[in-house]
Amino acid sequence: MNPEDFDSFTDYLSALAAELDRYANVPDDVLEGIVRRDGSCIWLYTTGEAPDWTGDDLTDRELAASICAGCTTKLACLELELRTAGPFTLGVWGALSQEDRRDLYPIWRARRTGMNGGDQR
Repeated sequence: MNPEDFDSFTDYLSALAAELDRYANVPDDVLEGIVRRDGSCIWLYTTGEAPDWTGDDLTDRELAASICAGCTTKLACLELELRTAGPFTLGVWGALSQEDRRDLYPIWRARRTGMNGGDQR
């Protein structure tokens, strides 16, 4: 799923929030374990290898695309960040910049509230 596949970025964020519904009942510690074990960003920092883009002047969106391209855990990572940081998110998580995640957060939150009959979690 790519933003270019949608008429608007808001439509993309709505589809992404719906995609994250699969993680609604997964405990935080399980999500964290998945991200720590399989996340591309963790691999970058634990192997000691400098990434190809080191030294480049990249925007957060470009950095997110570079780090997360092909990562198998980006949805779990995104879910975990939305849960733990909410609208106060910083950096690159789940292939989205902090601005994009801040735009996604209220859409994601509304879906979760609706799924849980008004509960915030």
